[in-house]
Amino acid sequence: MKKNFIYLIVFALLVITVAEFIGFQSIPIGSFSIGLLPLVFAIAITMILGLSIFRKGFWKKVYSKENVDFASKYLIFIMLPLMARYGADVAPQIGEIIQVGWVFIIQELGNLGTVLIGLPLAIMLGLRREAIGATLGIGREGELAYISEKYTLESKEGRGVLSIYIIGTLFGAIFFSIFSPILLQLGFQVEALAMATGVGSGSMMSAASASLVAQVPDMESTILAYASASQLLTSFLGTFTMVFLAAPLQQLIYKFLVRGDN
Repeated sequence: MKKNFIYLIVFALLVITVAEFIGFQSIPIGSFSIGLLPLVFAIAITMILGLSIFRKGFWKKVYSKENVDFASKYLIFIMLPLMARYGADVAPQIGEIIQVGWVFIIQELGNLGTVLIGLPLAIMLGLRREAIGATLGIGREGELAYISEKYTLESKEGRGVLSIYIIGTLFGAIFFSIFSPILLQLGFQVEALAMATGVGSGSMMSAASASLVAQVPDMESTILAYASASQLLTSFLGTFTMVFLAAPLQQLIYKFLVRGDN
């Protein structure tokens, strides 16, 4: 276990180094320009090398079950410095943020979209109790904790939220780093997009906001402040929205669409 853990640390440092050497890359596609961050390349490298066909010899030790369990269990400790950075980014722009504070609060209602739109679609695709875990939110730590406490992760609901958590971990940051610049080029205001990056996931927010900064570098402080404030509010208010609005509404819609399923 200890030797495999050392392999994991060395591998992580190597991936970070390679990703930083690649740096930010801008790919023009027609009239659009997609920005790819070092984070995207780091995720892509670890995803590819994590495929079963590569898990032999050294890579099998790096991707051992103990290392994978350790990484998922203690990810929160890596995110704590990022949370501190949120506060530092918010403070200089606090006056401007307070002026549009009601927008941030209303934005929380957008979290109900996974229930109002995602749940019916999931049921149409054939999911049943799995849809409850998969559509309660974007499947990050808050939803994972709620579903695991209420249903356990061995339940159908638990499998649903775990599936979304894994997909979000693998592809979330990549999607957000690409999607934000596209919306910017379509004419959306950078402040609105900065707010929208705070979806409750540190990696997704970082990827999206960094992509926006790369496109509009002179508004870096505003983008990071709006993104950080949105992320903080989502992390705080999102829990109450999930428990008191999303979960009851989800149960109501589920019972209406899937009658006779307990």
